[in-house]
Amino acid sequence: MLMQANSLPTRHFLQLKDFDATAIDYLLARSRLLKARHRRGDVYQPLHGKNLAMIFEKNSTRTRVSFEAGMNQLGGDALFLSARDTQLGRGEPIEDVAEVISRMVDVVMIRTFEQAIVERFAAHSRVPVINGLTDEYHPCQILADIFTYIEQRGSIRGKTVAWIGDSNNVCNTWLQAAKLLDFNMHVSTPPGYEIEPERGESFESMHLECFTDPLDATRGADLVTTDVWTSMGYEEEIEERKKIFADYRVDQEMMALANPDALFMHCLPAHRGEEVEANVIDGPQSVVWDEAENRLHTQKALLEYLLLGQITD
Repeated sequence: MLMQANSLPTRHFLQLKDFDATAIDYLLARSRLLKARHRRGDVYQPLHGKNLAMIFEKNSTRTRVSFEAGMNQLGGDALFLSARDTQLGRGEPIEDVAEVISRMVDVVMIRTFEQAIVERFAAHSRVPVINGLTDEYHPCQILADIFTYIEQRGSIRGKTVAWIGDSNNVCNTWLQAAKLLDFNMHVSTPPGYEIEPERGESFESMHLECFTDPLDATRGADLVTTDVWTSMGYEEEIEERKKIFADYRVDQEMMALANPDALFMHCLPAHRGEEVEANVIDGPQSVVWDEAENRLHTQKALLEYLLLGQITD
């Protein structure tokens, strides 16, 4: 096994664009290898003696299980910290929390609200910090989604991804991925829920086209993806959003307009009958369960990369 020296510079993964295309390609290739090892039952524990602190201000089944299981599979340990378990919930400055925690662990994952929180934490951390989700970005999810597409269909370069629904943190991260990995985004959102100008970094590029009609967005797409209509923190808008987003439900008509071998993805949890019809998410084009599992493998590749650098074996 060959690896970089132990004196690695501290790198953070706060947005997908924190890594260049070469690094992303490495992580995707490494994810495939680690998944194959796991499927064979091989024991591979390069992170023995390492500790991951997982700070949750927003709860999540998939994020906790995938990071905790992944760190354990790599031989390390994961510590779960809810908002109640840290002084963040009691008003201690983020900078102080970062200084203390990063002296005790080897890597930190934070799932929180504002992107500024992870940015401030990382600025005062001695160890790598991973964005497990913020209101603005969800880079770990898109890493898994792209890996899932490659597993099923090969390279995503030059393909078309159709995003239907709210222009949320997942959509924002897809935009970064399109620019990095050279594929096209078709985005269709209700009026008033368009991509925020500061997030749509590909507005002037060939990588993004916005559509009023979601049927036009899915026409010729290689992948159709969506998310819940009401993200965490906007629960008071649920009933209003159900009316506004009613025409943006991914259904069989939309999927029929996509390419015949198009895939359907959803980061979960899903509300059947709202953002997606049951016969789509449970249908033959859906890869949501592979997508969910792949959070485990791509995050293992990410943890290994941040702590050990590139590995060839």
